[in-house]
Amino acid sequence: MLNIRNLLGLLRHVTVKSLEKGEILIERGSTRKEVYYIRKGLIRSFTTDDMEDETTFQLYPEYHAVSNIHSLLLNEPSKFSYQALERTKVYAIDYSSFIEVTSNNPKYLEINRMYLGKRAMKLAFQRVESFVFLSPEERYKKYIKDYPNIINRAPDKYIANVLGITPVSLSRIRKRMASRKP
Repeated sequence: MLNIRNLLGLLRHVTVKSLEKGEILIERGSTRKEVYYIRKGLIRSFTTDDMEDETTFQLYPEYHAVSNIHSLLLNEPSKFSYQALERTKVYAIDYSSFIEVTSNNPKYLEINRMYLGKRAMKLAFQRVESFVFLSPEERYKKYIKDYPNIINRAPDKYIANVLGITPVSLSRIRKRMASRKP
């Protein structure tokens, strides 16, 4: 059972951070170990190739956790940058502080394991499986079902990247779907 003393101990380590549109939360190559909970706003993770072309990997709306998973789980620098796509408010806690406070409480440890490790793996597996088992149109339908409020908040090029298609293909899919509606 979570007790109020442990909860207050955890909350003492939490800080609030506000980001402006375009501001970077986590820089590619960073080894910082913080966990962020998005209270309001939208974050994208992306990488840049040698030609400075960006590829968006994931979009994270409100009520999702974002962390430098490479540093937390693999002890490596981040492969991605994380950027606010709109004014965003996050709650942040240093991972070592989180571990220190939660180590005395099995419920917190389960949240840690479930939310960071299991959730990251689940999202990765779902993404790979969608590329293997679903057509681009099926991936888009699933995405708008799972994240209905992102479609009007993120540029099409970012959504297309997440789906593994071009913006032109995304436009065609939307046009086909619209023409099928009664």
